[in-house]
Amino acid sequence: MGPVRGNKKKRKTEKKAEENSFISGSSEEGCTEWWDVLSKTIAGSPSSSQILLNNFRSTFKVSRKTFDYICSLVKEHMMAKTHFAFTNGKPMTLNDQVALALVRLGSGNSLVSIGESFGAHHSTVSQVTWRFVEAIEEKGLCHLQWPSTESEMTQIKQKFEKIRGLPNCCGAIDTTHITMLLTSSDQEADTWLDHKQNHSMILQAIVDPDLRFRNIVTGWPGKMTNSFVLQSSSFFKLCQKGEKLNEKTTHLSEETELTEYIIGGFGFPLLPWLVTPYLGKDVSNQGKELSKVEADFNTRLLATQAVAEKALERLKEVWKMIHGEMWRPDRHKLPRFILVCCVLHNIIIDMKEDVSDDLPSSLAHDGGYRQEICESVDKAGSILRDRLSMYFSDR
Repeated sequence: MGPVRGNKKKRKTEKKAEENSFISGSSEEGCTEWWDVLSKTIAGSPSSSQILLNNFRSTFKVSRKTFDYICSLVKEHMMAKTHFAFTNGKPMTLNDQVALALVRLGSGNSLVSIGESFGAHHSTVSQVTWRFVEAIEEKGLCHLQWPSTESEMTQIKQKFEKIRGLPNCCGAIDTTHITMLLTSSDQEADTWLDHKQNHSMILQAIVDPDLRFRNIVTGWPGKMTNSFVLQSSSFFKLCQKGEKLNEKTTHLSEETELTEYIIGGFGFPLLPWLVTPYLGKDVSNQGKELSKVEADFNTRLLATQAVAEKALERLKEVWKMIHGEMWRPDRHKLPRFILVCCVLHNIIIDMKEDVSDDLPSSLAHDGGYRQEICESVDKAGSILRDRLSMYFSDR
């Protein structure tokens, strides 16, 4: 849906000023008053223990400043259609609707329990959350995109190099499973049954050093391999055609040039633009005895690739709707819920919230799933990896 146009230029100016007041944080006093009112409403509900009234961020997963910014993003879309109300008939404000949607995405609690906490019917919780998803898709995708300028990509490369020295690295890739509970009566249930006998959907993400998602693919059943999901993506096709990861090269020496690339774990194919670890006997029957140079390179690469693991762990830790088993989700809508959770994850980073203390110590974002092994090796990719490993051995 395009922007809603007013009849008068003055109204458009007023609207722009109103939206800017959210972004600048000038509405903090209003947000505080609204929070006090909502807290009293929740405190009087039968399920008030599910919401932490003494901590705004614990409840909504974002700071008040970020909450206001999210409201400014979704306002036009969420307030343009059907208006929602609490069970007592009181109309829901924009803040009420955003709060309800964030609690739904952040808590993972049922529609009924969240409705009881807010004093709203469970169908209202569902409709408001879906309206919020649509609004973020329409207005928030600017927060999840591949770097568009050389300076932005240069900063990413520099930050990757500071981790463990990998030069000209543009991203780290990893996958995780979003699990579901499907009934035996579901005719498509077997389609979503993965190798762990869970019903699940794959999320594949390319991450920058700040744990920001730069590209995601989701919607495929959890039994699909990392390699399959990657090769089905538009990112893969663009890279193969030389239309992505084709910008600035760097020189490891006077004779050795290094193109742009991303890094991945053992479950991904080795490609001219995707560097993976050497396969040793400890991870594959087809593996070899690794030299010290190769083993050291693996340690360096996997330590850098851990940013993708951290990002996925944080995503699931904060947005609990996609952590754990969802009860009979709409598989057509689920990819869009996942996308919006990724966008919200990025918004928190873009708003420069201090989240370092909140990062979980564990990297088990895909607990119980075995390490995938991909033995596909592209010759040009092998040359690139050998250049990198020898570069470090000569230092």
